[in-house]
Amino acid sequence: MKTTKEQIEISGEPFVCEAPNDMKRVEGPLENLKYLVVGIGFGIVFVKAEIISWFRIQEMFRFQSFHMYGVIGSAILVGMVSVYLIKKYNIKTMNGEEVIFHPKKFQKGQIYGGLIFGLGWALTGACPGPLFAQIGSGFVVVLVTLASAVAGTWVYGFLKDKLPN
Repeated sequence: MKTTKEQIEISGEPFVCEAPNDMKRVEGPLENLKYLVVGIGFGIVFVKAEIISWFRIQEMFRFQSFHMYGVIGSAILVGMVSVYLIKKYNIKTMNGEEVIFHPKKFQKGQIYGGLIFGLGWALTGACPGPLFAQIGSGFVVVLVTLASAVAGTWVYGFLKDKLPN
């Protein structure tokens, strides 16, 4: 497997990512510890806010509680304001590099993927964000959900060229 800035060669064919990582400086293993610390903090917030609760997720899908909608809505708002501020003030990364936003092309497959994702989320009470927080909280049955997510990702990668856009 050959890796360059914008291209990965898989099975002899180039694969170009629609949302590439434009980072110019490669971070070393010790520099990546900051992501571990942020991830652990993020997991703690998920647990304390009850975002990983199967019951809270079921309440959301049954329209019985505003809790999860409030969390998701506030996350969207924070993301929108953050992107606006990054673009307006040309805010750089911690390494001083420019943040580049690439336009994304809509494909009808995103609708199908969203429906499958939502169905899986409703059935299992887990989406990729809180999966690890659930496992870390002792809900080991979620390992089945994690294995299923990995298997689904592999199957998608295997069938991607045969699926409709």
